[in-house]
Amino acid sequence: MSNRFRYFIEIAYNGSAYHGWQMQKNAVSVQGCIQQALSTLFQSPISIMGSGRTDTGVHAYQQFAHFDLDFEISKMDFLKRINGLLPDDIAIFDLRPVQENAHARFDAQWRSYSYHISFRKDPFLLGKAWHCYYDLEVTSMQEATKVLLEYKDFQCFSKIKTNVKTFDCKINNASWEQTDHGLVFHIQANRFLRGMVRAIVGTLVKIGRNHLDGTSLSGIIESKDRKQAGVAAPACGLYLNEVRYPERIFK
Repeated sequence: MSNRFRYFIEIAYNGSAYHGWQMQKNAVSVQGCIQQALSTLFQSPISIMGSGRTDTGVHAYQQFAHFDLDFEISKMDFLKRINGLLPDDIAIFDLRPVQENAHARFDAQWRSYSYHISFRKDPFLLGKAWHCYYDLEVTSMQEATKVLLEYKDFQCFSKIKTNVKTFDCKINNASWEQTDHGLVFHIQANRFLRGMVRAIVGTLVKIGRNHLDGTSLSGIIESKDRKQAGVAAPACGLYLNEVRYPERIFK
């Protein structure tokens, strides 16, 4: 019988001070900070695997990662101690024991992101939203989101240098929400390509500015050419909102 115990942790972070999620040399990452805190807590090197990567400056309301131990731990004691070791802009909300072969990345059924745009200068949204000076035709942007649901190959919205076997993603829904002083773009899919959401937002904003006809979005997607899509929206407005897993992986 195996003595290995696998745990999922639910994480939230303000990504402004980090060079993305993934561990890298000579740069501070969210993954690196959490691994350091876990290793300090357990007095042993601990590695974690996240549900996905977020780029430099991108935030997360909900991110998951898994790690292994050779002993069981108490959730309440763990949460109190680990959050005391983490910086103020990273928090762990939950700890859940999972099946030994459960995987934070590969077992995720779908993920959702939101992108926040503010039409006015707001000191409380500094680094947390795109301060957009443009007048946008929101109706055209909303109509264009429907086109996304008609396709599955989104190579045109992917960063060029990426190592993936397929550019196929199943988008379940995509829509714009109007707020008092801005917009929020919501999108949910089974997977996302590197830079995909920011490229989509940049393209939809281009449509909203009447610099691109909404009917041309189909042609852009079918071209599979990143150069045909709009410039990526700034990282500060992007949030990983939710990651959903099948209940069978939890103990």
